[in-house]
Amino acid sequence: MTDPTPTTNRSLPFRVDGFDTLLDGLDYAARGETGFNFHSPRGELVAVLPYAELRERARRLAERLPRAGVARGDRVAVIAETRPDFVIAFFACQYAGLIPVPLPLAVNFGGRRAYVERLHGMLKAADAHLAIASHGLLATLREAAAGTAVREVCAVDELMALPPSARPFAPFGAAEPCYIQYSSGSTSFPRGVLVTQRAIAANAHAIAAHGLALRPEDRCVSWLPLYHDMGLVGCCLTPVMSQITVDYLETTAFARRPLVWLKLLSERRGTISFSPTFGYELAARRAAGNNGVDRYDLRAWRVAGVGGEMIRESALLRFAETFAPARFDPRAFLASYGLAEATLAVTFAPLGRGLRVDHVARGDTLERDRLALALAEGDRRPARRFVFCGRPMPGYRLEIRDDAGRPLPDRRIGRVRIKGPSLMAGYFRDPRASAEILTADGWLETGDMGYTVDGELVVTGRSKDLIILGGRNIWPQDLEWAVEHIPGVRSGDVAAFSAPDEEDGERVVVVVECRLAKKADQERFRREIRAVLSRVAGVDCEVVLAPPRSLTYTTSGKLSRAAARAKYLAGDLRDLAEASGPELAPAA
Repeated sequence: MTDPTPTTNRSLPFRVDGFDTLLDGLDYAARGETGFNFHSPRGELVAVLPYAELRERARRLAERLPRAGVARGDRVAVIAETRPDFVIAFFACQYAGLIPVPLPLAVNFGGRRAYVERLHGMLKAADAHLAIASHGLLATLREAAAGTAVREVCAVDELMALPPSARPFAPFGAAEPCYIQYSSGSTSFPRGVLVTQRAIAANAHAIAAHGLALRPEDRCVSWLPLYHDMGLVGCCLTPVMSQITVDYLETTAFARRPLVWLKLLSERRGTISFSPTFGYELAARRAAGNNGVDRYDLRAWRVAGVGGEMIRESALLRFAETFAPARFDPRAFLASYGLAEATLAVTFAPLGRGLRVDHVARGDTLERDRLALALAEGDRRPARRFVFCGRPMPGYRLEIRDDAGRPLPDRRIGRVRIKGPSLMAGYFRDPRASAEILTADGWLETGDMGYTVDGELVVTGRSKDLIILGGRNIWPQDLEWAVEHIPGVRSGDVAAFSAPDEEDGERVVVVVECRLAKKADQERFRREIRAVLSRVAGVDCEVVLAPPRSLTYTTSGKLSRAAARAKYLAGDLRDLAEASGPELAPAA
């Protein structure tokens, strides 16, 4: 068995700055011995790709890409499997002056047809002329490519078998594109973030030098999908730009065996690893009652990054408690904030601090006045707990604005705006959507709600998801998290949103995926949900008990409340009570 790439380079000096393009970073990293390692679902090493080999294989593929009928500047869609072929194809596009478009895997799309439609929408929006996938996905990709500008659908080995082109290399310059990311959005109107070489170089440097303060002895472990900004930029491109070795576990393998993530961190002495909150929650749940937790050694894990969704302190505390026998240090938790439109990261909490939580009074001050009133220690009033996400990195700015665009002081909740060197150039070929969020003076409307305290950001939710009921601002996460505490309800089983009522007002709807077969059990469950929501939030909700897999998710794995609302309004989310027969079991 081939050995994994080493954690440190023997003679190549560690360097995180001075790179103007992605290829500048790879060309430098290729002078050392570090690189990528790919593991099986059980954690065995199955493929090794040192940066030197990545550079060589990417250059050879770049020589052959013109044979596939593409010209410089064309888009090349690549299904982003966690395999060597994806990163080889991605970097080959850089050498050949082509724009890679990472496409998602068939996760959380509600079946093959929905997945094909999502791929079709992205291929069409990107106007891709070449599409690449592994052999097992070629048929699906060909079906998705029908009716688009795609001329060829191939696997990497098929392209490698072509003779090299006589056309010389034409790599991208600093002012040119790097890639297009489709992170979420609807099937019909996906929005692609166009990231430039200058933007990725700026964000990777800020993350490495300031956000994580990377060291030569750092080693990254990741299960995050490579079609999402946290996986692609945070755990692939930034490591290349800082010569950091990465150990990969496929996202689907993590979902089945989350403890393999901890196994790799332990065996490889991983120091850096990121996850949305639900990843930590899944690992802790799988390890609950497992007396073998102490077989892991997590002492080296100095940055346990958290981002990609609202941060749930309670889930992270359970993780820290569960893995205390494995010597996990809760001070390793590092809250952050970012989005694809900024390439990736904007803010980081201080390293080594762990989670810092703001205890805010519930009630009218929060829900009507949009004021995050801090509660003093020992105050017994009902509180909402928000996690601080840190301050902007050097070169980045952040403001909170009201609905009229006026700056707000500390603790006033409003719209989060950012500015910095890695903002997207715009959505690809979508000037109208770009103009909706990019201001003339260079600010980006993130679509998030939040507030600041002494320069630190606190995110309270997405503005489009906010429920406004009788003048109250209700965060859907509060309702969802309350229901998820009911025994038998899993994280991600609940979606809360508002819908019009019969009198042109608004009502709150909570959809809960239900696995109970008996009608009596379902109605008992419904009553329990209503009681919990009345007690926690003081709202009377319509509770829809839906079959499993009724809810949909974005490509980054986030719950799509907008999709749930649309399905509900269209009559496509049916309550189990409407099913025929007294003992109809929901679909598994």
